[in-house]
Amino acid sequence: MEVLQLDMSGRPQSWISARDAAVIYASDGVAWTLGDAFYVLRGGLQRRTGLQSRIEVHPIIAVRGAVPSRAWRRTPALSNPKLFARDRQVCAYCGGHFTIDDLTREHIVPTSRGGLDSWMNCITACRPCNGHKGNRLPEEARMTLLYLPYVPSLHEDMILRGRRILADQMEFLLASVPRSSRLHG
Repeated sequence: MEVLQLDMSGRPQSWISARDAAVIYASDGVAWTLGDAFYVLRGGLQRRTGLQSRIEVHPIIAVRGAVPSRAWRRTPALSNPKLFARDRQVCAYCGGHFTIDDLTREHIVPTSRGGLDSWMNCITACRPCNGHKGNRLPEEARMTLLYLPYVPSLHEDMILRGRRILADQMEFLLASVPRSSRLHG
């Protein structure tokens, strides 16, 4: 399981391993935590007290220090797994639910006609619908979009990355995801 690393203000930074989180704990870099400890690292015995050292790792940690504000202005990287997760593996044209192997990245405005490879121009489509639309605009192919594309927020992007997410982590991330998001679905 991975730990959700936040900055001091609570903005997600990354997913890190429990061992990497333990290094942050050991260097006194953790400002605050959320959730019950899920991983315990045990060290050696302390000479002075005779007690064994231990670090309890929580599922969400906020790290001391500042993060450049420009880091939060980036649009999340577009990838097929994240696109298919955003669209809940539902074809935007026929509404069918498909396995990932049967889905394609569909450009609403084809790239050959000047369309961008961006969150706002890409939707999930099954192979037959994508083939039927071809190099045309949806209206030219007499196909209607059942839902509109959108750019995921930072919190949505952390969910869309396809990690195994603990309940505490999911609750934290979903609290900042707009209610209109398909992730609330």
